[in-house]
Amino acid sequence: MNFRIILAVGNFILCFLIHQNMMAQKSANIEIRIDGYSEGWCKMIGMYGDQNYIVDSFLMNKNGHVVLKNDSLFAQGLYYILLPDLKNISILVDENQKFVLMSKKETLVGSMKVIDHTCNELYYKSLVIQEKLDSVSQLIKKGNTSSELKNQYDLFSQQKIIQLSEIKITHPFNFFTIFKTSGQNPVFIEVKKPNGDTDTFGQLHVYRSAFWNNTDLRDSRLLRTPVIANKLRRFIKELTPQHPDSIIIQADQIINASKVNKEMFEFISNWIALQYQPTKTTVMDGEAVYVHIIDTYFTSDIADWLTPEELNKLRKKTSEMRASLLNRKGPNVVSTDPDGKKRSLYEIQEPYIVIYMYAPNCEHCKQETPKLKAFYEAWKSKGVQVYAIALETNSLEWNQYIQMNGISDWVNVFDPTNASIYAKYYVDVTPEIYVLNPERIIIGKNLKSEQIPVIIEKDKRKKK
Repeated sequence: MNFRIILAVGNFILCFLIHQNMMAQKSANIEIRIDGYSEGWCKMIGMYGDQNYIVDSFLMNKNGHVVLKNDSLFAQGLYYILLPDLKNISILVDENQKFVLMSKKETLVGSMKVIDHTCNELYYKSLVIQEKLDSVSQLIKKGNTSSELKNQYDLFSQQKIIQLSEIKITHPFNFFTIFKTSGQNPVFIEVKKPNGDTDTFGQLHVYRSAFWNNTDLRDSRLLRTPVIANKLRRFIKELTPQHPDSIIIQADQIINASKVNKEMFEFISNWIALQYQPTKTTVMDGEAVYVHIIDTYFTSDIADWLTPEELNKLRKKTSEMRASLLNRKGPNVVSTDPDGKKRSLYEIQEPYIVIYMYAPNCEHCKQETPKLKAFYEAWKSKGVQVYAIALETNSLEWNQYIQMNGISDWVNVFDPTNASIYAKYYVDVTPEIYVLNPERIIIGKNLKSEQIPVIIEKDKRKKK
């Protein structure tokens, strides 16, 4: 039998026996001894996704000895231990939560000795190599390009690759192996066009398609490490064009893949939705991503972490938001002008309507209104009208704002009761600018005044 296979089988049996023994553990008792420290408080910092939180505080005695004790087991994942001088060490916590770490204050990583915990033994062996690699990398960044330094960098890089390859064979089921492997990025593959030119789109497609291959989405412990949040951010925000259609395609891919683990599915679907919720996204029509995810995945049969009341409220909100997405017919608005007359959005005859929602006391609105006025003066002869909706104000303040800014030739409306439907469909924060075309289809939203001409000209070109 192949020696590597024997090692793997032997390790599997050992892991099984250790796991059986760990099942009896009901509490945590992690000892840390660091020479050179005196009495002071340590904080245990946990993480979930991209959020950190304080688990507990523990007193280190005058000999640099602290015990992380808990009546129940800590949630498995990566933790930082903030030491009295604000330096920190990190530990991986798996099912075995009775072990000892020993080190020295001057060389926390290099001097670390681990007793009775394979996971952290492997972890610190990898950190030693990474620390050397980082040190050389910093010197290179500062301009030291000597061949000796480059050789050291190549050596440590190779050691890192070999070390992980060996650990995958000898400890395939260890939490460290899963953690380290899941964080790896795909190997970059150069893609060429038939004429020999670099195919940048093809390279991106190949890289993105393989991005999650090494990540074990079945293991929810990874949510308590930086792995999932970091990979999600890069996959969705950096490797995906920030256009709703592109984002939705990639979001569907990873959300569906995450269904192998309920907690992973809950986190990933929530994380992506929250990136594109109203007031958070800077992507034009980013809300379309939010609406798609809520419509597709936040249903009573699979989003069981929400109560029926929470789910109904959420889906009602997205149903209302759907009316103001791009390429949909803009809902009509009927509200009151300064003369007390009802003015309908749909009664405007100009081909293009700019819907402007503002609050007179809003600082950003005070900056945007003069810019929009300048746009209007230049474009009003080209078939553009502004339907300006005042929010969070009163009649006196509203009228003064109109006169002070010289915008009385706009269609100005205000409803102090907020009863008209614009409050529901159109605005989340002020100022907000939408553009409707002659068919009253929403062709632009979340805009700045200087972007409006581009949106209108693009729509005109489509009609030619």
